[in-house]
Amino acid sequence: MRWKRRSFLSGAAGTGALGLAACAGGPRGETVGAADVSAESVDRAAAAPVLRVQGLKSPVIIDSMKLLRKDREYLIHVRSRDGAEGVSLANPPRAEYLDKIFKQLVAPFFIGKDARDLENLLWELYRWQSNYKLYGLALWSPQAWAEFAILDLLGRVAAQPMGALLGDIVRKEVAFYAASGRRDTTPQQEVEYLQELLERSGARAVKFRVGGRMSRNADALPGRTRTLIPLARKTLGDSIDIHADSNSSYDPPQAVEVGRMLEDVKAVYYEEPCPFDHLEDTKVVADRLAIPVAGGEQESSDWRFRWMILNRGVDIVQPDLYYYGGMIRSVRVARMAAAAGMPTTVHISGGFGFVYMLHFVSCVADVGRYQEYKLGTAKYGTWFDPPITVKDGRMSLPSGPGVGIKDLAGLLKGAVEV
Repeated sequence: MRWKRRSFLSGAAGTGALGLAACAGGPRGETVGAADVSAESVDRAAAAPVLRVQGLKSPVIIDSMKLLRKDREYLIHVRSRDGAEGVSLANPPRAEYLDKIFKQLVAPFFIGKDARDLENLLWELYRWQSNYKLYGLALWSPQAWAEFAILDLLGRVAAQPMGALLGDIVRKEVAFYAASGRRDTTPQQEVEYLQELLERSGARAVKFRVGGRMSRNADALPGRTRTLIPLARKTLGDSIDIHADSNSSYDPPQAVEVGRMLEDVKAVYYEEPCPFDHLEDTKVVADRLAIPVAGGEQESSDWRFRWMILNRGVDIVQPDLYYYGGMIRSVRVARMAAAAGMPTTVHISGGFGFVYMLHFVSCVADVGRYQEYKLGTAKYGTWFDPPITVKDGRMSLPSGPGVGIKDLAGLLKGAVEV
């Protein structure tokens, strides 16, 4: 029996795969149809201002922006002329080789600028020194580091959490899945690892990888995917929701075949089935399957996200908050998606990134059923007051000013400029 993908997209999180209402139906094109959305409504959503700084009456002039290193963490420290501070953490391991772009082509631009004008400044940064020629992760990650630090600064000045600068706070906790991220395992080893992740995290959902990653249909190990999918369901049981990520492994016929296997075990979504930049192939797969198809982790273009949304090339859009250039750009994607009735479940690129995800989901209405979690609270959770906690498959959201780190001076102690 097949089911309509919208029953997954609108289902209450945490009900379990077989607790969802299954209904007769076929591929999206036969049962749901294209989203009834106009280009005008999507463009209006994207054009609306995002940053909320009405409560900040005085200029917040940026005096310095530095890249620091402490142990294995890269920190961005921004200070205003009035002595206000903000910090962000870079996404590992990108800072190892994008540091020069940040120091030469991003940080100097912001010196002397009013942080309240951040939204407009991001466009000017794109034009400055012909930075647009570096379009993509090489520019967007350093831009995101700067944006996150400035948002932390503004939040501390305004005594508001980061999410409140970007929208209304709509939730204080969120359901999550535990992500494996491995392909070096046999099916049995992978299922045992998934069980370990569930036990350690308390999650009620998991994500594992299928295919071979950009592999032109080759599996990571012979027969791994075909065995892993049913074994995961059999071993984990019907109460655990399953996500699968292909990482651009397949052409459409093979992607559809794997998608059918995932439908058979009632997985909740199928991520990046085809090469990430082949939007038409991904749409072919999404149109053929009932399981929701997710994509966008590698995407760098607002215009291509617009295409995905208007053409229903995916069912769930997934900008990465680092790879896509920050919170403001990602909120615009979420607004476009909302105009089409589609959720935005951001991709997490590791490390401290899940904290920025928490601020994003605090102010975006439709973020899908689950968010990704990579067991980072043991290291970072106690930096916050109250601490970020995980319980019964749900994670609390930071509520302090800015990003919410309680002891900024303690965090910066011992950090050295890079």
